[in-house]
Amino acid sequence: MTETGAVRTADGVTLAWSRRPGRPGAPRLALAHSLAQDMAFWDGVAEALGDGADILTYDCRGHGRSARGEGPYALDTFADDLAAVMDGIGWPDAVVAGCSMGGCVAQAFGARHGARARGLVLIDTTAWYGPDAPRAWRERVATARQKGLAALADFQATRWFGDRFRAEHPEALRERMAAFLATDLDGYAWSCGMLGDADLRPLLPRLTMPVAVAVGEEDYATTVAMAEALRDAIPGATLTVLPGARHLTPVERPAEVAAVIRGVLGRV
Repeated sequence: MTETGAVRTADGVTLAWSRRPGRPGAPRLALAHSLAQDMAFWDGVAEALGDGADILTYDCRGHGRSARGEGPYALDTFADDLAAVMDGIGWPDAVVAGCSMGGCVAQAFGARHGARARGLVLIDTTAWYGPDAPRAWRERVATARQKGLAALADFQATRWFGDRFRAEHPEALRERMAAFLATDLDGYAWSCGMLGDADLRPLLPRLTMPVAVAVGEEDYATTVAMAEALRDAIPGATLTVLPGARHLTPVERPAEVAAVIRGVLGRV
């Protein structure tokens, strides 16, 4: 039976969470969602994993049912938020998987709370968006503030999913777009600024736990080259490229993403 609740962080932000207990002795798995999404982002992956993991999902600050708090945001804060949620449900450690922004959170958590990260799965993500990232992310924020998040809907849809998936699974696109449009505007803006400024590359050699990297073959938000850079910088990391997939592979290819996660769960 799914459990739900909320925790309060040290700086007074309330974070919503959901837990799907696995079979007795199942490994613990914490899942961090993508930018402007929510914990339901992981429903397909959780279903594919079944009772093979004790699964924690949560809404990052400024997203879903979690409070916004005060900006600007920092990845260290988001990593500490995950630690607070784990504390709230009594978890000493877990495998942490994250997609896109959630993958950056997972990297930061692994570096900042290494003893609590049994393993990491870094999906459609990067340690650094490149030299033009601060400008590009702030341009996106400017559009959202001037015209609303709806002005970015078409841009997001084509980055998230390939043409065939959007045509064959309109309900999945509607659900993820609804989460996007419901995101708090300040929370979105502060999250974009956080990602634009992020450079996690110096931390990667410290990620000595089992790490798997996965990326959609057609992901042009966080490219295969970015995923290869993660793999090459993290000791012992593996890389899986999902053919024909784009940026939100946990939604587009939940069974294949679950298989990557299962591989890490089997190593801890």
